[in-house]
Amino acid sequence: MAVYTEVSDDALRAFLAEYDLGVLLAYRGIAEGVENSNYSLRTSAGDFILTLYEKRVDPADLPWFLGLMEHLARRGITCPLPVQGHDGFSLRMLCDRHAAITTFLPGVWPRRVQAWHCAPLGAALAALHLAGAGYAPTRANALGPAGWAPLLARSLADGGAGADALLAGLGEELRAALDRILAHWPAALPAGHIHADLFPDNVFFLDRKVSGLIDFYFAATDILAYDVAVCLNAWCFEPDMSFNVTRGRALLHAYSATRSLSAAELAALPVLCQGAAIRFALTRLYDWINTPPGALVTRKDPLEYVRRLRFHLTARGPDAYGL
Repeated sequence: MAVYTEVSDDALRAFLAEYDLGVLLAYRGIAEGVENSNYSLRTSAGDFILTLYEKRVDPADLPWFLGLMEHLARRGITCPLPVQGHDGFSLRMLCDRHAAITTFLPGVWPRRVQAWHCAPLGAALAALHLAGAGYAPTRANALGPAGWAPLLARSLADGGAGADALLAGLGEELRAALDRILAHWPAALPAGHIHADLFPDNVFFLDRKVSGLIDFYFAATDILAYDVAVCLNAWCFEPDMSFNVTRGRALLHAYSATRSLSAAELAALPVLCQGAAIRFALTRLYDWINTPPGALVTRKDPLEYVRRLRFHLTARGPDAYGL
């Protein structure tokens, strides 16, 4: 989450007049994240989140995202529910941006991941995958394997100066790793709707239970086990970039207890984790180079995912992740 577009009091009050949400009491920008402009809203009807869609989000995809959240919420997944206006639609325009309001979810995201977080996370991810099976529309993963080479090319468009200023030889390291990953990318694994961005700041906990999954704007139809790989990357590394096998084992066992991972999925974990690591290294690198000055946004360090990638390139099977 972030703030790229400032919303005035008058504009927001006019926007809220299209809803049955009562009187605006307070609002503030949310600085975390890098993709969309987000505001916390408090009205006389309760607490809500306002999102203005920016940057990589294709407006044509927004009905799919909002529809998926509605589908999952109806099937018991604790995710934001889009709020409909008087006209029955949840998507509209604000400050020349597509915008929507969703319900607020209680809970706290873990600033410091501990082993106990990983089992409820794994179970929640598996439940999401199963619940998504009934949602008929599909969406290709724009940040899946087909998008990585073009993204790397855009990040190195200046001859790699931006990347090499961050770390000497980084551009060549990423090129070599990407060639290897794409050559070994698995085919014919079970697919479905994935979150694709289930980082700790997108998962809320209360009383040691998952109380909410948020930020579905990278969701897509792709390999289900790739979503597991995203979580292994995001939740199971220590600050020194060593892999915490206890966390990995807890995540994988809890996931498998709800949705069993096949032998083929387990065998593919190393390359799936490599792919997840390079995807986030590349998007972070692009944003590191291209984030506009003055944006109220927290940039993420690409090298954190380069170091994860190096670990995954040495993994020889699922035992590296706790199995």
